[in-house]
Amino acid sequence: MMSSDKPLEEESIRQDLEILTVSKPLVKSDSQKLKEKIHKTVEDEEEENARLKDMFWRKNTIKYLMDLANGTQKHILIPDDIMEMCLMRLPLTSLMRSHLVCKKWRYMATTQRFLQQRRENSFRTPWLFLFGALQNRSSTGEIHGYDLSQDRWHRIEADLLKGRFMYSVTSIHEELYIIGGVSRDRRSYKFHRGILVFRPLTKSWRKIASMKHSRSHPIVGTWEVTSEFSTILTQKNQQAERVGGESDPHKLSQNGNRNDRKRFVLIAIGGTGWLDDPLKSGEIYDSATDTWSEIQRLPMDFGVVSCGIICNGIFYVYSKKEKLSGYDIERGFWIGIQTSPIPSRIRDFHPKLVSCNQRLFMLSVLWCDQGDGEIGMRNKSVRKLLELDLVNLTWTEVSVHPDAPMDWEAAYVSDQNILMGVEMCTVFGQVLGFFTVCDMSRKEVSWRRVSRKQLIQKFTQSCTNKTIALLHL
Repeated sequence: MMSSDKPLEEESIRQDLEILTVSKPLVKSDSQKLKEKIHKTVEDEEEENARLKDMFWRKNTIKYLMDLANGTQKHILIPDDIMEMCLMRLPLTSLMRSHLVCKKWRYMATTQRFLQQRRENSFRTPWLFLFGALQNRSSTGEIHGYDLSQDRWHRIEADLLKGRFMYSVTSIHEELYIIGGVSRDRRSYKFHRGILVFRPLTKSWRKIASMKHSRSHPIVGTWEVTSEFSTILTQKNQQAERVGGESDPHKLSQNGNRNDRKRFVLIAIGGTGWLDDPLKSGEIYDSATDTWSEIQRLPMDFGVVSCGIICNGIFYVYSKKEKLSGYDIERGFWIGIQTSPIPSRIRDFHPKLVSCNQRLFMLSVLWCDQGDGEIGMRNKSVRKLLELDLVNLTWTEVSVHPDAPMDWEAAYVSDQNILMGVEMCTVFGQVLGFFTVCDMSRKEVSWRRVSRKQLIQKFTQSCTNKTIALLHL
């Protein structure tokens, strides 16, 4: 009896298992439906959350406006560190507008700590500044700044530069230095020894010590130095101050503030004196002591200085006699440099020395050396970029500028591997401006036009008086 019951129990269990068994297609179908239901539920929840957020913002916005109209709006305070981080990431134009919001924001965005953090975190963008706009043979007192990241020109009022022209400009530490120059009134001309310093971030001006000699269009350059630089020169200046009896504690405080910044030197060489005679002397400014000192004079047979640039701690200058010399800033003396000859250039166009990523270049307008007998080709002028091999002292052609050389006083400046140039010319009474750049890091060096926007169209006399400088702001 028990043996017959056992098969019956097994059969019953088998039937129960068959009832519980579900086919694979059915499982897949149910699983898909469950996923769709869950996904739909998530979407519904997201839509509901978005709807609630929208209702929340609408309600609070209406409440904010009503409170604002009734004068009962409570001020929401943002922590200073959060606000500082927000201001630090703004582009320069937006940062300048934030200065107008309140005094606190203006103070916060102009402290040395703020500027240092903005500099270290690479929140800055390159700006090109164009000086020298003239109208009726007098300076208009304007600076034109070009934001490379936004491709936009901005006009900056500079009343201190009104009537002043034939000055030189250089840049360092987020500041622009305007050196020397000439101004005139109704009866006479005034030749300047003074230096004006402009900080675009704060739109503030200040003065530093004046040069020993007045100079118009001097060749200038800046270079960062260590705290041990020129200790003999510093000792002489300190001794002169003690002999002169200067012990003003306010002045000592100013010197202490200067020492907190990175130390640099500013060098001015050549230019024209007050008797309109070319100068062969040079001066060096030490930011740590706020004093100028004369440097060794150029050799008598060197000629009039035409252009110059600082590269690897050497101030290279080129003369109208086609001679090159270098001033060793650390050692304090001139070095005569004998290079390979440069092809005959057109003397009406002044050459320009530029330094790009520790390499020395010259831009010069030469006669075209190609043509193969073609009529007119050898009478064509081109602007060529030449590089000096600092070891073998040989000049090598690197690139040819695509535009015809129409600007006698084309200005150039470099930013790491990028070389930038501004050319201006007057055609039928209208000023045409060309802004081109050249990437020196590429194997095939070539120029490209960056900005097609016209520059200071109404100031036709600005072409020969312009000067440019570059800052990261």
